[in-house]
Amino acid sequence: MILFSDVSKRYDKKPVLNSISLIIKKGELLFITGPSGAGKTTMLKLIYCSERPDSGHITVSDWEVSKLGQSEIPELRRNIGIIFQDFKLLTNRTVFDNVALALSIHGMNQGKIRHYVNEALEEVKLLDKASLYPQFLSGGEQQRVVIARAMVSKPVVLLADEPTGDLDVENAKTIMELFSKINGKGTTVLIATHDENLFRNSGHRVVHINDHYIEKEYVG
Repeated sequence: MILFSDVSKRYDKKPVLNSISLIIKKGELLFITGPSGAGKTTMLKLIYCSERPDSGHITVSDWEVSKLGQSEIPELRRNIGIIFQDFKLLTNRTVFDNVALALSIHGMNQGKIRHYVNEALEEVKLLDKASLYPQFLSGGEQQRVVIARAMVSKPVVLLADEPTGDLDVENAKTIMELFSKINGKGTTVLIATHDENLFRNSGHRVVHINDHYIEKEYVG
């Protein structure tokens, strides 16, 4: 599903990732961990072409990402759901409209948009909050809106960058249960996190990055 082959990335000539090679299987839930600045977020950015590698190759499903032209990137991203740590919700739009935004941009008709958005909000147990604005939700509820927005277009890959960083233990547990449920339906899920509590005893593979390399892999 996702292949990193001898991938390196630098910022201002400083190495962030150095000769990274990794195979992520279709339908896998995988954690990427390591200290701050280790390159966790950069790995996710390389997958959805927010950044390009300086060397090496990245493949996502049928796309050779490192060779995609600018006009081809939107098609790749339509198949990838992205969850940012800072939510990036639009405060001047309702929960429904935030989730619907990507579908509207892609030109889907209103009937289908309503069906898919309601389905996604039902999945994260927020259908009753569809008409509210994000600032009137708790942090945990806002993160569930972000998950609904990422999943509404039914992507084959879901990327989450520190998805529980600002949440308490109970809300973090709820978010992880959602990820497990999403993964159980066949979506490949990558979670970048420094929080060992998320993957301890999870039974899922953990990739630990340190000093710009994959230092070790193990099952949490």
